[in-house]
Amino acid sequence: MEYSYSIFILLLPLFSFIILGLAGMKMSHKLAGYIGTCSLGIVTILSYLCAFQYFGADRVNDIYPTIVPYNFTWLPLGSLHFDLGILLDPISVVMLIVISTVSLMVHIYSFGYMHGEKGFQRYYAFLSLFTMSMLGLVLATNIFQMYMFWELVGVSSYLLIGFYYPLKPAIAASKKAFIVTRFADMFFLIGILMFGYFTHSFSFNFAGHGAEVIMGEGTTPFIMADYGRAITAGAMIIPTALTLMFIGGAGKSAMFPLHIWLPDAMEGPTPVSALIHAATMVVAGVFQIARMFPLWMAFAPHTLSIVVWVGVFTAFYAAAVACAQSDIKRVLAFSTISQIAFMMVALGVSMPGHEALYDDHAQLGYMAGMFHLFTHAMFKACLFLGAGCIIHAVHSNEMALMGGLRKYMPVTHITFLISCLAIAGIPFFSGFSSKDEIITACFQYSPVVGWIMTGIAAMTAFYMFRLYYGIFWGTENKEAHAHHTPHEAPLSMTIPLIVLCVITVGVGIYSTLGGFLGWEGSFGSFVSASGKDYIIHFDTQIALTSTVIAILSICLATYIYKGESQPIADRLYKTFPKLHRAAYKRFYQDEIWQYVTHRIIFRCVSTPIAWFDRHIVDGTFNFLAWGANEAGESIRPWQSGDVRQYAVWFLTGTVALTLILLCI
Repeated sequence: MEYSYSIFILLLPLFSFIILGLAGMKMSHKLAGYIGTCSLGIVTILSYLCAFQYFGADRVNDIYPTIVPYNFTWLPLGSLHFDLGILLDPISVVMLIVISTVSLMVHIYSFGYMHGEKGFQRYYAFLSLFTMSMLGLVLATNIFQMYMFWELVGVSSYLLIGFYYPLKPAIAASKKAFIVTRFADMFFLIGILMFGYFTHSFSFNFAGHGAEVIMGEGTTPFIMADYGRAITAGAMIIPTALTLMFIGGAGKSAMFPLHIWLPDAMEGPTPVSALIHAATMVVAGVFQIARMFPLWMAFAPHTLSIVVWVGVFTAFYAAAVACAQSDIKRVLAFSTISQIAFMMVALGVSMPGHEALYDDHAQLGYMAGMFHLFTHAMFKACLFLGAGCIIHAVHSNEMALMGGLRKYMPVTHITFLISCLAIAGIPFFSGFSSKDEIITACFQYSPVVGWIMTGIAAMTAFYMFRLYYGIFWGTENKEAHAHHTPHEAPLSMTIPLIVLCVITVGVGIYSTLGGFLGWEGSFGSFVSASGKDYIIHFDTQIALTSTVIAILSICLATYIYKGESQPIADRLYKTFPKLHRAAYKRFYQDEIWQYVTHRIIFRCVSTPIAWFDRHIVDGTFNFLAWGANEAGESIRPWQSGDVRQYAVWFLTGTVALTLILLCI
């Protein structure tokens, strides 16, 4: 059967998790690491094979087919049924490349970073579970299967964020991530149930709108969602269900105000941060919107404005906070929140009032969002892994204890710089192509949104080079380095940096030249929601404007932060101390959530409900139990076992019945 090997993409990391979870403590560290890494290496090879086979195959009407090599009914419930299977289409195949590549780099990198750590085998078991969960999510054939793996991703993140469980901050961070995302997932589940109830299907196989569906032998055909029934259900039902699902995606992708878990997730090992921020978990929300996008376009195009404005505000908020952070991992965390918001905005602006469902202009945002997901995964993973090398060298996350590290860590310095140029949107680096396509789509949607996103892109360039200069330039903190001299990380840590950096540069050069010269290729074009190739063609005015603004932002960061002393930064801090502190404290979002949960929800909602439960509900059932007990005690003497007493009662009853009958 064609693509029959795709099942091993899921099974290999699952087996790795089971083996390491059950027998890992009986193995040596190296053996456990080799099992986890080799299984991911095979998964990566199979993912690339699948991508080359899929994108190299013949297309029907220039549209990539939707291929389902496996699908079977797991749980039938009347007209509804829960299926499990594997679905291959352009976005799922691209996600296979992203997840497998970044996860493999993290597995290799962890050999050096986690060397000697207690629980090394447990760490690799959790990595395998995390990777398997995300792969299952993107290969899901229906919404409910997606939800199952969605929750597994949440469990995996909880385990990895809390890996250092003896430390209270790690436990608090893992619980915070779990609770916030579970709260959001409740809305996702309600949306799924609403959608299934009114459409009698959990399937999204119609995502291609006419694309050829190739089923594997022995699989169960999909039940197409009944559009007539969906429309009859009411104009508000499907938009409401999709909005509820978006809340679930907003929680997983850390959109405001459900973003509060992500910065604290930095308490986990740094390679875990790279995996969460680059290829798993936070992009799950973006993938959910992309997977359900035909439903949004068909039933709720105007509701996409919610996605747009939530994304715009989140991108600005996170960029503003990133400008004031001193912990390098927190800067990158808020950068991730801002960049994920860019992807959300791109998907939201994909319907700027066009009548044609798959008009090229309507497709630009979708293509740009998914392309940015791909490029961001590579350079953000490189940035996080580079941060891990820096922390490994100086034993601190604080920029104040760094400075001048470029002469000690040349490989980390160059790869970090290239990744900063990519996220800043400089030409010939991958972020330039995807970011400019997003901004172009935003201008087509609304000039206001376009200029706001251009400004946020400028902020991105500024805070990333503030981070870069704070780490690699400036004054070296010799007191912090007195006990040890910073040094370059071992090859197991630097090789993944180089690989990710090469991908960032290679994709950037190819897509940039392809956009200007009109090349067609795997990275010169990207797949749109209709399943067709969308060739990248830059809007010259927007590309030049955003590039000039990005360069000016880098120059401003260079002017303020490159020197050994930073008088301008100190003067700005003294001029706006309250603003700086507010941004440093994340505009007090944690404090607001603490107040809302403890003073309002717990005190004004939970406490009355608890009183009602204890006194009314429990009291009612306690009264019923007391009444039954008392009734039993009152008639207990009737069952004494004394035959003479029974004879008296029998005669008394007989006489009473006789008198009643005579009276009648």
